[in-house]
Parts: sequence; structure tokens; C-alpha cells
Amino acid sequence: MDTKPRDYIVIGAGSAGCVVAARLAENPDMRVTLIEAGGSKRPWFVRMPSAFYIPMNRRTYNWGYQAEPEATLDNRNLACPRGRGLGGSSAINGMVYVRGNARDFDGWALFGADGWDYKSVLPYFKKTQSAQGVSGPHPYQGHDGPLKTTDDGFTNPLHERFLKAADEAGYPVSEDLNGAQQEGFGRLPRTVHAGERQSAATVYLRNLPNLEILTSTHVTRILFDSHRACGVETQHSRLYADREVILAAGAIGSPQLLQLSGVGRPEHLTRAGIRVVHDLPGVGENLMDHLEVYVQQQCTRPISLYRNMTTMGKMKIGIEWFLGRQGLGTTNHFETGGFIRSSESVAYPDIQFHFLPVAMTYDGSHRADGHGFQAHVGPMLSPSRGHVRIRSANPAAHPEIRFNYMSDPEDWRVFRAAIRAARNVFSQSAFDDLRGPELMPGADADTDDDLDAFVRAHAESAYHPCGTCRMGQDDQAVVDSKGRVHGLDGLRVADASIFPRITNGNLNAPTIMAAEKIADLIKQETH
Repeated sequence: MDTKPRDYIVIGAGSAGCVVAARLAENPDMRVTLIEAGGSKRPWFVRMPSAFYIPMNRRTYNWGYQAEPEATLDNRNLACPRGRGLGGSSAINGMVYVRGNARDFDGWALFGADGWDYKSVLPYFKKTQSAQGVSGPHPYQGHDGPLKTTDDGFTNPLHERFLKAADEAGYPVSEDLNGAQQEGFGRLPRTVHAGERQSAATVYLRNLPNLEILTSTHVTRILFDSHRACGVETQHSRLYADREVILAAGAIGSPQLLQLSGVGRPEHLTRAGIRVVHDLPGVGENLMDHLEVYVQQQCTRPISLYRNMTTMGKMKIGIEWFLGRQGLGTTNHFETGGFIRSSESVAYPDIQFHFLPVAMTYDGSHRADGHGFQAHVGPMLSPSRGHVRIRSANPAAHPEIRFNYMSDPEDWRVFRAAIRAARNVFSQSAFDDLRGPELMPGADADTDDDLDAFVRAHAESAYHPCGTCRMGQDDQAVVDSKGRVHGLDGLRVADASIFPRITNGNLNAPTIMAAEKIADLIKQETH
């Protein structure tokens, strides 16, 4: 037993946990312990933006989850990578900084998450951010937050062609996809500064004397004194907290740990051999994610990133980055994108584009044999829901992850619209001197049935799981609007698992925002 006095124990040093622990430790009177199952190393391939696919493919930095076979996707098991180590998924993600649509958060408030409407969360988005080129107060961007973001000059001419083509296709131009107008196409901000990745660990974990960081320490369950969380058990010891235990293990890890600790639906817990501490049926339910496909086009001129994919090309990128943090190693290459509506009847955008000036898979495992470019497109606001459920009492065993992708007819309609919209953009005159044959889905895939077959065979996760400990006030909600677990004392959740509904865009920015807000709510209660 570790009898060292602590006020707060934060479980998980990812995008949310680093934020909560650091903010609570700003009070010198509070003793905060941050526990991370992974290690503390930050090798070059974690820090180099263009190398993001390397840590994602290593179990040292990725939990390596696999979802259950999806009947709607040809019974494929889709990968569900989650970060392991300081920084969590912010150390292996694609570094795209997108907050979501303002109406996403207004919807959260209507769904029972009081105080999470857009007007209420915008100050926390600004608090987290230091946007390049913003030196003072701004209606939407932050200027003095820890997380530095950039959207500086394009590293490939195909980005300018893509934006010109989107304009020719009749879509609006957005000067700030995180500002007053999300709908349209524009530059995608990146969590990159001075040529390096800005993970949550990099920017939040400062040297605070009252912040203890334990790495390579796997929390196996939360300890309770009656219905109050009083500490945690790890593979090494037991640690106790005088005030609260704060769970920030992510959309997979947080519900898994609650269930291992006896909090969840009783029949699931009993089946797994877990003693029921608290009946809370929503734990692990409401799992959401984003799916996407790549609409790939051959490029007839040698200007794509394909020319840099050779051994010599990669060596040149590495040398330029190591010597001066210059060149192609300093970007994630997702420098442009956009948001559109799948039909005029949709209230706000429900399709996202990421443009990439090369034809290859996100994880780097496959690329086209030649020059090309692609748009990553897919539904953002799917009504399909899945779950995360433990299989046994073994904390080392991966849980059952079942997304139930494409289980609603609306998903298929939006996906077809997304593919056809990408084709429309690529057909514009801006690409006339560059456009070769379509590589995927291919010119022969034209009917609804053809596109559906393409989605079944090729759709991949965008790696945005959330919602498994959702906020709300109904009997399926897990936490209240302050992150407190319903029916228990001394226990909160502060990560993407609390999202009532998925946001229209990448999840890292709203996850960090949510952690900032939860930390502030905790600090307000201690005064």
C-alpha cells in the first residue's frame, strides 16, 4: 500500500488527463497524482509530424484494439488505435485541430448536458489554444493557451488546386473552419509548433512540485469505500485520494475500468465475474465513431508526395527535420479540408473532407503505385451506436468493442453523397491538367449499389471513438454535467467518453476543451 497523501488521482495521461492533472496542480495546496499505463519516452518519430503513422503501428505507443467483426462491412475487424504513453492519443494522432460545429454543442445542452452549449464552451476552446498569428483577444481563436496551432503555407501545390476546385464546385470558402463559418473549404489547423508535434503531454505537463507522474503503471480497478471512490489499485500497489479519483482513460479505457471496478450493467458485470458495486446501465453504451473512405485520383504530373516515398526521399525529409526542423517532416500533410451538407434538408454540415496530396492509407501500410491524391470523406453525425463491454475480470484483456457501423439507413445515404461530392470536386477544371483515372472507387462504381459495395469493402475508422460514459440526466447517462458519476461520490470522468453526441470533426480539440472545463468545475468546488 502506498500511503502517500494525495488529493486527486487522475487515471490516464492522454489528451484529457494531462490537462486535468496540470490544471488541478496549479493550486500549490493540492497534491495531484497522474497515472499512465504506458511509458514516458518521446522518440523522434513521435515528435516528427509527418511520421505519425510510425507510433500508431507500435504497441509501445498504441493499445492496439480491434473492433468486433462488422456485419455491414463484410465482417471486417476494424482497427481502433488508442494512444499509450504520456500524451495518449494526442501523441499518435493526425494532429488536425478541428473543434466541431457550434450546433454540436448546443445539441449537447439540449441532450441534458447543462452548461455545454457553444457559448459556454467557446471560452475553454480559446483557453487551450495559442493560434499562430493571433497576438491578442479574438472572437474565436485563443492567443495565450498552451496548445499551439498553425495553418501556415502549403507544402504541396495540390492543396491550392483542391481549394480552387472546391470553389469551382460551388462550395463556400471558409477563412476559419473553427470560427464563424464551419461550412465550406479552407485550411486545416494543425497542432504543430516549430516543426514538432504538440501533444497534451508536451504542452501541459510542466514541472510542478505537487504533480506526481507515474508511468508504466496500469490501474486495474477503482477502490470504493461504500459508494465513495477512495483510491485505485495498480499492478504494483494501492493508492488513495482524499478528494477525488478522476477517470481520463478515454472512450475505451474509461468504461472498461468502471466495469472492472463493479460499475455498470449488473448482468454484464456478473457474466464477467465482477462483483456489482453500482448499477449504472449506460456504462460502455452509446459508442460512436467516424467512418471514412478514400476517394483516390491518379495525378498525371509528378508533383504529389509519391516522389518523397522512396528511401532517398525519406532520408532527405529526415535530414532536413533533424538538422533544422525544416521541410516535409514538419507537417501532417492534412493541410486543407472542409465541411459540407449531404443534402439541402440537413441543418448543418454532416460530411468532412481531409485532402491528402498522395494516394495511400492513413497508417502508411499501402500506397498507390504512382502519383495521386485523395479525399478522406464520410458521415460525421451517424445515428449508429455501439458498446464497450469487458469480457472477463482480467484487466489486461481487451474489452469487446462493437461499433455497429452503418446500422442506420441514413449512414448509407450520407456516405453515397460524400463520395459523389468528392468526385465532383475532383472533376473541376482546377484539376484538368492533373487528373488521371480514378483509382478508388473506380470509374465503373457508379450506382448506389456499387458505392455501397465499395463502402462495405473499404470504409475505415477515422479513429474518433467517444460517448461511452455520456453526460446527461436520463437513466442511460453515466455522468452529470460536471463529470460526476451518477450515484457515486468522489469519482468523475473527464475525456471523450462523456460526449453525449459525436462532434462534426476531429475529436482531439473538443476532448482537450472538455478536460479544461471539467478541471475548472472541480477547482470551483474546492473554493
